[in-house]
Amino acid sequence: MIFELFEDTSKMSFIVFCLYSVFRAYVRLRQPAWSILLERRRLAILSALVLAVLALKVSEDVLGGESGTIDRAILVFVHAHVSTALTAVFEVITLSGSAYVLVPVVLLTTIALLYGKHRYEASLLAASASTAAALVYILKTFVDRTRPALWPSESYSGSSFPSGHTLVVAAVATAVALALTRLWPPSREWVVSVAFLWTLLVAFSRLVLGVHWPTDVLAAACIGATLPLAISLVLAFKRI
Repeated sequence: MIFELFEDTSKMSFIVFCLYSVFRAYVRLRQPAWSILLERRRLAILSALVLAVLALKVSEDVLGGESGTIDRAILVFVHAHVSTALTAVFEVITLSGSAYVLVPVVLLTTIALLYGKHRYEASLLAASASTAAALVYILKTFVDRTRPALWPSESYSGSSFPSGHTLVVAAVATAVALALTRLWPPSREWVVSVAFLWTLLVAFSRLVLGVHWPTDVLAAACIGATLPLAISLVLAFKRI
């Protein structure tokens, strides 16, 4: 298992290196005006590539039926070590990833950004949230994975893969973090920490409630975080 993990990590690292090298060569040969921005946004580009490749790897394992054993083992472990009191807490946490909370939050925040004449940040948030929601619907329809049924839990309709709550929260949290960091650079550390913590808690809440497999939330978190990074890069390069 350790050897397989090392092999997978090496392959993904090589793929990320190749993709970044190809993009960098393209910029130098075809878009030299992008060179400065490429250097400034190197971390964002690499982060987006790493997350995208990881999401693809997890999705491949899910579609190939290779994740079943570890998915089940992790879910059973979580269920056995989370008390009833904590489960009630995570039921509240998971609500923060529902449409009832996210839709008004995204709408009000986008309006506030537009009112403050921050069109780039407003576009980033709106595009990230809407793209995430559309992608959840498409992937659930395409994959059609059965939800866990290891113990009685709240009933949810639709495919298990990916976790819609996790994917959209990751997209919104990352988009807000990018927007606030751009508007107020000193907030970078705590904003990123809060975004990461929110995504992590919502993702874990789906496991505690027994409505998703671990790979559902892992892939969702990676995809959700990738979207705002990719959209922010597209918007930045288009402005040149």
